[in-house]
Amino acid sequence: MKDLGSDVFLRFDNVKKTYDQKNLVVKGFDMDVQDGEFITLLGPSGSGKTTVLMMLAGFESVTSGDIAIAGKSITRTAPNKRNIGMVFQNYALFPHMTVAENLAYPLTVRKLPKPQIKARVAEYLDLVELSSFGNRRPGQLSGGQRQRVALARAMIFEPTLILMDEPLGALDKNLREQMQFEITRLHKKLGFTVIYVTHDQTEALSMSDRIAVFNDGVVQQCAPPSELYERPVNAFVADFIGENNFVPGRVTSLQGSTAQVQTEGGPLVAQAAEGLVQGQACRVSIRPEKLFIPPTSHAHDNALTVRFNTRIYVGDFIRYYFKMPDGTDIIVKVLNDLSAPEFADNAEAQLLWLASDCIAFPAS
Repeated sequence: MKDLGSDVFLRFDNVKKTYDQKNLVVKGFDMDVQDGEFITLLGPSGSGKTTVLMMLAGFESVTSGDIAIAGKSITRTAPNKRNIGMVFQNYALFPHMTVAENLAYPLTVRKLPKPQIKARVAEYLDLVELSSFGNRRPGQLSGGQRQRVALARAMIFEPTLILMDEPLGALDKNLREQMQFEITRLHKKLGFTVIYVTHDQTEALSMSDRIAVFNDGVVQQCAPPSELYERPVNAFVADFIGENNFVPGRVTSLQGSTAQVQTEGGPLVAQAAEGLVQGQACRVSIRPEKLFIPPTSHAHDNALTVRFNTRIYVGDFIRYYFKMPDGTDIIVKVLNDLSAPEFADNAEAQLLWLASDCIAFPAS
């Protein structure tokens, strides 16, 4: 992640939103965004992430709180006066215009001279690698090409900020991955600030400087991708970001940031989440790729006896399904190589892992 400097470019200050004057769909949103940062708002449907984006764009009013860009409040500013570019899932291109005319439109509205418009359109067509497509209409383009045009149109008038609302949701897997790379490339090249909304975890992890994870109108955690994945602050974030196992147990002792946990499969050692207390019911979170199946040379702090259920071939890795004595499912991901073990149905197996790779959260 690049050094973003210390100056705040965009600030949300205790922003709230209600539609019925009773229930808040956004419950006091605070965030400082640095100039050039790529921020993703991630969460399930109805969690408040899109509402935040729409308030920033000016398409939804702010019930209370304030939004400021470069130190100036825009909370009461009309959408067309905010100098913000937007990219939508459905592209929102004018079907009766050519690609070049679509790109020229925001410049024409701003009354730029025609020679400047022509030069800028050529520049941005080249930037998104569509120089030979200027005379085509959107209906003559593939989904990926249309999304490139939409991206170029959002950037061409050089806005202070670009908002992206599920921009890749309509694309197939290969096109989506190509466009993730394309957006990341353009962001690094041009250095614009992005607020990006998605419910796709992989998309968020691969593209963002920071991710704000929403649930029920509240940001559960806002952090760089590696921190979210490796050190989630609560069970919701651990469960929502990536694949996870949760082993139920009870805290038998706490020593600093380390918890001793008794489970149906035996005692475990884990990192203690904030708020965990001795005697409390808990869930130990462990990623499938952090588990090892003997024989292995990996060091370990924890060993859990389980029963083999099934295994699924996924290509580059194999997913194993085991069960604990209490019926809890445990998933293990192993690289697809000669060391991937075979098990008979219901065979007993041991799983090993480090205490530093698991976190004990209070049981919900």
